[in-house]
Amino acid sequence: MAVMVLVLIMEVATSQSDNTSNTLIRPYCSQFGVLNDIFFLRNLNNTISSLRRQLANGTVHQAVARTLINGETVYGLAVCRQYLSGSACLKCLDTATKEARVQCGIKNGARTIYDDCEFRYENHDFYTEANVGGNVGLCNNKTSSQPTFLQIVTKLLSDLRVATPRMPGFYAASTRKVTGSNVTVYAIAQCHINISQSACAECLSIRSTTLSNCLPYISGRAIEAGCFMRYSNTAFFRDNQTTDLTPFLKSGKSSTKKAIIGGVTGGVGMLLLVVIFLLWHFSKKSHDRRKDMSTGATELLQGPMAYTHNNLINATNNFSKENKVGEGAFGEVYKGTLNDGEVVAIKKTAMPSKGRKALFSNELKIISNVHHRHLIRLLGYCNKGSHDLFLILEFMENGSLDKFLYGEKRGSLNWRQRFDIIFGVARGLAYLHEQYHVTIVHRDIKASNILLDNDLQPKISDFGLVRLLPEDKTHISTKVAGTFGFVAPEYAIHGQVSEKVDTYSFGVLVLEIISGKRCTDGIENGSVTLNLIDYAWDLYENGIQVNLIDVTLDPSEYVQEDVKKLIELSLMCTQSQASTRPSMSEIVSILSDRSPEQIQPLRSTFTEPNVASGSAPS
Repeated sequence: MAVMVLVLIMEVATSQSDNTSNTLIRPYCSQFGVLNDIFFLRNLNNTISSLRRQLANGTVHQAVARTLINGETVYGLAVCRQYLSGSACLKCLDTATKEARVQCGIKNGARTIYDDCEFRYENHDFYTEANVGGNVGLCNNKTSSQPTFLQIVTKLLSDLRVATPRMPGFYAASTRKVTGSNVTVYAIAQCHINISQSACAECLSIRSTTLSNCLPYISGRAIEAGCFMRYSNTAFFRDNQTTDLTPFLKSGKSSTKKAIIGGVTGGVGMLLLVVIFLLWHFSKKSHDRRKDMSTGATELLQGPMAYTHNNLINATNNFSKENKVGEGAFGEVYKGTLNDGEVVAIKKTAMPSKGRKALFSNELKIISNVHHRHLIRLLGYCNKGSHDLFLILEFMENGSLDKFLYGEKRGSLNWRQRFDIIFGVARGLAYLHEQYHVTIVHRDIKASNILLDNDLQPKISDFGLVRLLPEDKTHISTKVAGTFGFVAPEYAIHGQVSEKVDTYSFGVLVLEIISGKRCTDGIENGSVTLNLIDYAWDLYENGIQVNLIDVTLDPSEYVQEDVKKLIELSLMCTQSQASTRPSMSEIVSILSDRSPEQIQPLRSTFTEPNVASGSAPS
């Protein structure tokens, strides 16, 4: 149940050029601190700067912004009353942000509410919060002497309560003359534009009741997480800044009747469209299912297609050397052509141990149901005896990315193609980590596991395979675990698995794509030989990151500042502490904007984390 607090206040007037008063109504501070002061303050500054940029054009009165780097996420909200000019709005925001810093220091959440504006930041998404139980009413301690004051204000508040949620900007300002006097009452109502219309209506309904309890005092404010209401017998906006409420108050019988007729007519039409669509959909689905059964492939969700060993012998010319296209930690890979002419990749490996066979069918089903443009499809499988397992996968004619970076096709990728590969891999990993119904951690992101289609778009291969293989066939070996430049340290040393393991490897991959160098190759840097990550750190710390860029790239194809930001992003991903690395969804958000925030990564040494042992995600 919401708690209502009524507070008596003196009317404070601070004259401004816009004929407004700007009173601090209420500050709020979280009781919790932050994990890293440096990252938090940088993120807070970036969020505030973004809010100011949005409000600077003078036509925007509400803005949201967020910065998602290094685990210190900052969500921000700025709201100005629409009677403010652009300059007055910015001035109010500056005052509110300064007050939040003074009142709260370094906390993970703060809010300052003024008559003219509001500012709030949190370390979580609060944008849709409306009624969280913080119902506060603030009343002036002077009583109106006009007998009709109470009735006039009550009707005004009621009209604002009804009309405001129906307005596009969730804002309304109106006045009323008090009968038998020269007194005019001014009032506004405003909801945050991120909440729903119903939440706005509920919020203002409670606030109007709160303000009614202030009467017959001459002014009052009511605040909540999602809305604000105020009335006063002193002007706080100009007479030409009122809103015509009349069109938003109408709800007579004739309009209701028209709405019912229109709703019935529209509903019948929509019902016919739904019926037609369902008939078409089931007809098409039946046709597609028959087609799938006839071609030996299936799009059904019960699992991948089971093939016979003879099918694969015919497809690969008895696994001839001419058909062999690769070999890696998971086994040999052959190019094959199925009976229907479809070209596939056939990966041969060992069957799981007896203790893991119970999970085998379910694991294959999970992998085969992954559908994403940047992830290789598992089309089918074949068991041969008790030892051999064959996986039938999409075939990528262009092969793996490593050939384009430091193999026989080195230098053939331009900057646009390299950026698209980085972005595509990030999107694929974000899907595996957060968008698929089961969290899948790849654990072995590297250039040889990124395949390229005919348009040189990336597809991640071998995801979810680790749990299918015998323990002695996985890539967790002494050799690889000792190569700290490639595997996340907490995984290599302690076997601790989380999504941040893939973030680390992604950061290494980005450095490889930008530089065209292997992460494990020694790079001469004066009298010292460094691996790729240490070399990139040294260049960054000396402000010469551009020296990392592949010499085969045409300098006219890229902007150096953009590449520098990507290098900084990759270094954030490869920080030793997993908690300081961004998530893949945060990386996708940054790359979508094409302008990573200019935040300096923090180079740290690996320390043994104090993490309780437990089951690892997929």
